[in-house]
Amino acid sequence: MIVKSFFQVAVGHTLCRVLMTLLLVPCALASEDERARDLLVRNVMLIDPTGQVEDRRVNILMRAGLLEVVSADKIARSEAQWVLDAEDGYVLGKLEVGEAPNFMVLSKDPRENFEVLLDTREFAVFAIHNGTVVRNRLIEVDWHDEEHEPRTGGWLAYTPPPMAVPMNYRDTSKWNRFESRWISGIVTAAAALDRTSWLTQNETSLSQFGDLGRLDGGEVRALRFGLYGTLNFKRPWVYALTGATNSFDKGFETGNSDSFTLYDWRLDIPFLRHSVMSIGKQKEPISMERLMGLVFLPLTERSMVADSLLPARNVGIVWSGHHPQRSSSWAFGVFNNWLGQETSFSEGATTWSGRVTWAPFSSPDESNILHLGLAMRHTNGNRGFRYGSEPEFNKAVNFVDTNFGGLGTLAADDSSTLNLELSWRKGPFWLASEYFRTTLDREGFGDPRFDGYFVQGSWILTGEMRGYNKKNGLFGTVPVARSVYQGGMGAVEVAARYSTVDLDDGAVSGGQSDVASVGVNWWLTPFFALSANYRYIWNELGGSKGTTSAVMTRMLLMLD
Repeated sequence: MIVKSFFQVAVGHTLCRVLMTLLLVPCALASEDERARDLLVRNVMLIDPTGQVEDRRVNILMRAGLLEVVSADKIARSEAQWVLDAEDGYVLGKLEVGEAPNFMVLSKDPRENFEVLLDTREFAVFAIHNGTVVRNRLIEVDWHDEEHEPRTGGWLAYTPPPMAVPMNYRDTSKWNRFESRWISGIVTAAAALDRTSWLTQNETSLSQFGDLGRLDGGEVRALRFGLYGTLNFKRPWVYALTGATNSFDKGFETGNSDSFTLYDWRLDIPFLRHSVMSIGKQKEPISMERLMGLVFLPLTERSMVADSLLPARNVGIVWSGHHPQRSSSWAFGVFNNWLGQETSFSEGATTWSGRVTWAPFSSPDESNILHLGLAMRHTNGNRGFRYGSEPEFNKAVNFVDTNFGGLGTLAADDSSTLNLELSWRKGPFWLASEYFRTTLDREGFGDPRFDGYFVQGSWILTGEMRGYNKKNGLFGTVPVARSVYQGGMGAVEVAARYSTVDLDDGAVSGGQSDVASVGVNWWLTPFFALSANYRYIWNELGGSKGTTSAVMTRMLLMLD
C-alpha cells in the first residue's frame, strides 16, 4: 500500500528542522556521487503521536534526491543502488512525495523515552536534509545478504490466521497484547452478522427443497475468539488457538452447531532452512480459496465446489517451505481424524495432502503477478465418504449431496482429490480460477468421479492492491489506505464469480449445481466491513432442473 504525504511526524516539522540543524554541525555532507545514487531505506517505523493511526513498518525509496514512494509493500532490492536497513528505527520529519525529503531515523521510540529527542547525536542513526544524507549509521544491505531482506513481521506458518492479526503480531503497542520473558501473545475476536433473503424459486426447486422462504432472516454466523503469540526461544515458536460458537469455515464434514468448537490449535516450529513444521488442528495444504481466511475472500462464502469436496480442518502435521529466489512454495501434510471420533488412530481416516505453488512472472514492484498452484489429497476409506454443500449461503439446505439417493456414507477403498490453481493480479484487479476433481475407488459403483470449478474476478475501486505472499502462495487481504476515521472512504471492492459442481457419476446421484454471484465489500477500516452478495442458482436433480436466487448481507466486526 502506498502512503502519500502520510503525516508530519512526531513533535512537528519545526522541531525536526532544529534537530536536523544540530546534526549538520558534526556531519560531513555526502559526496556528489553518493547524492546521485537512488536510495532505499527499509524497515522504518512510521508513528503517529496522536495515537489515532497504528504504527506501520514501511520502506522509503528516493531517486535523485527526491522522495518517490513510501510503501508498506516490498520494494525490490534492484530499485536502488544504495539500500539501508533501519532495523525498525522510528522516523521523525516530513515525508512529501515528489519533494526533497527531510527526516531522521531514531534508534529508540521518542514517545517512550523523551531523552531520545534531547540527545539526537546519540539516538539519530540516519538523517537526510533536502535530499542529502548527512548522517548514516545504518547497515548497508548487501546484494547477497538474505538476512536483510524486507521483514514483514508476518505469519510464520503456512496457513494464515483465520481472523485479523496485526501484520506484526509482536507489536507491543497493541492494547490487547501481552508480553513476558517466555511467552507473548495477542487476543483477537470477530463477529459476522448475516441476513439472507430468498427472492425467487421455480416450481421444480419447490418440489426439490420446499419453500426456501422459511429460511429468510438474520443470524450470528459466528462469534470467534483467538489467541496468537510466540514462545520466546532463540528462534520463536508461534502458537494459535481459535474457537467459535458456530461453523464459520465450512467443509463437507462440518455441520452447523451452536456449541463452542475449537477450530485451530496449532504450534508452528521453525525447522530447516526456509521451512516450518506445524503440528495440531489446522487446514490441509490444498486450494488457495480454502487456505485463505473466509472473511477476506472477495465474496462472502467459498465456492460450492470447494465446500463440497474439501474439509474445513484436520488434525495432523504440515511441513512447509519456500524458495525466495524462485518465487515458489511447497507444503506436505499427514492427517488423521481419530480425535473426537470415538475411534482409535488406526481406525481413523488417514490423509496425505500436498501443495506446490509458483509465480512464473512477477514485475519488479510485484504489482503484476501470475500464480500457479497444484495440490493432491489422498484419504483411505476407514471412515467412508460423503460429499455435499449448500448453494453458497449458510442459511440453506444442501443442493448437492451424495446421500440424495439414500446411499448414506459411501464405502470405498480410498479417495483422491486433484486441485489446480490459476491466478493473475495486476494492481487492484484480481482474476482467479480453481479446478477440483475427486475420485473414489469403489467397485460396483464405477469408481465415481466428482468435479467442478470456479472462475472469479475482483476489482478494488479505491485502488488498493492485495499483497501476495510467496512463502505460501496466497493473496492477502484488502488493505485500507485511508479509513473513515482518517477522513477517507475506506476500501471498496466489487467481485463476480461463476462456480459449478457435479456429484452425479456412476451409481451416485448427488446432483449438479451452477452458481453465478456478484458482490460488493466496503472495508470502512481494516477491522470493520459491510458486504452484500446476490446469487442465481441452477440446480439439477434426477433430470429435473430448478432455479433459485437470493441476496445476503453481512456486517463484520473484528477486535482491533
